[in-house]
Amino acid sequence: MPKKSTALKYYQAIGRRKSATASIRLHLATKEKEITFGDKKVKKGEIYVNGQPIDKYFSGESNKVEYLTPLKLTDNLDRFAITVKVVGGGKAGQLDAIVLGISRALEKVDKATYRPILKKQGLLTRDARIRERRKVGMGGKARRKKQSPKR
Repeated sequence: MPKKSTALKYYQAIGRRKSATASIRLHLATKEKEITFGDKKVKKGEIYVNGQPIDKYFSGESNKVEYLTPLKLTDNLDRFAITVKVVGGGKAGQLDAIVLGISRALEKVDKATYRPILKKQGLLTRDARIRERRKVGMGGKARRKKQSPKR
């Protein structure tokens, strides 16, 4: 009976922002091995979000700079094949959740080396600001007041 390998296949972390939640996996891909994510093959250095390439999901140069920041700071741009599942929120909240998740996963890879770098840049801090809840009797959204009659 063959022995099962106990080596880690990936590092997993969760990032949250507003109402978005991102589940991140940093796969330890080798040159000859590709990771399958659904029906897609993910190579080293590629990032897939919900089954599509990240540059297709988040278009624009400013978004690219933001999601690559934790990888550039720790010199891990082409070390991992990254797969992301993100749900909830809008595009901005999802992007922030992905950045936090990638930072948390990188911290698990090598805590002593990467944590001070990421912490100094504020990438390990969860932004706790969420949408204010609607109050009863306010006649609409959270801070709206009911219109008062004239006479």
